Amino acid sequence: MPSKRFFPYIALAVGITALSLSAMFVRWADAPGPVTAFYRVLISTVLFIPFFIQRQKTSAPLQINWAWLPLLAGFFTALDFATWNTGVKFTTAAKATLLGNTSPLWVALIALLFLQEKLRGSFWLGLLLSLLGATLVVGANFTEDLTINIGDVLASAAAIFYALYQLTTQRGRKFLDPFRYTWLVGLSATISLFIINLVLGNPFTGYTQNTWLVFLATAIVSQMIGYLSISYALGHLPASIVSPTLIGQPILTAVLAIPLLNEIPTLMQCLGGVIALIGIFIVNRSHQSTIQEEIPNA
Repeated sequence: MPSKRFFPYIALAVGITALSLSAMFVRWADAPGPVTAFYRVLISTVLFIPFFIQRQKTSAPLQINWAWLPLLAGFFTALDFATWNTGVKFTTAAKATLLGNTSPLWVALIALLFLQEKLRGSFWLGLLLSLLGATLVVGANFTEDLTINIGDVLASAAAIFYALYQLTTQRGRKFLDPFRYTWLVGLSATISLFIINLVLGNPFTGYTQNTWLVFLATAIVSQMIGYLSISYALGHLPASIVSPTLIGQPILTAVLAIPLLNEIPTLMQCLGGVIALIGIFIVNRSHQSTIQEEIPNA
């Protein structure tokens, strides 16, 4: 008889793999990054409507006075997806994923500066390692031609927006159940991304059949399968197992990018990536007592 943890482990592996493909979908879509993000959340939100309605019938009424929290979280999600998806177009998938997953650093720093939370000494060690690793990963372009890659900047900005989402969600989940909260986040993100694309002048139609298939794939694989699988795993496995495993997502993205995108990282970038991931892990562990375990950013 299989162990009770067999399926959560499978779900964790499936979820990380699904999220690791996010950068590939963005690259394969012949569309602006924010448009791909829009259809990713739109399709998944629409497909989840029946489940949301069913949950509404069987759960306590929504507390309307707290509805602004998932709506705000959705706005931050939209900014996260828009900047990260755009960044992937200008940098490698591995770098974008690594930088996008530095959100634990920003969560801790924001909590320190604005929420007066005390940080452990291990946080500063993790921060130092993360900065050192990130410098090695993104520093090649700068040392070669003294330019900063806009894709790296956008991916880093995405991590800040995701950190703001995490901090908002930390409070919002105290008043709303996870499924309905997540659906409202998706609804808000869809509306926000629609407005963002309007402002940017990005077209919503006129794409090839392959691109429409990519839109569908990223919604089902990265958004629905990825997030649901990891959410399931988080509910059945201890954080001591899930946390270090989630750190493997940028590594898997880098590995998948070699055959799928023909992106081969340099030895220095590999070393920097390992150092940065160790730093992120230390920061995450040092701050686990004050924040919830979160799904990685992709």
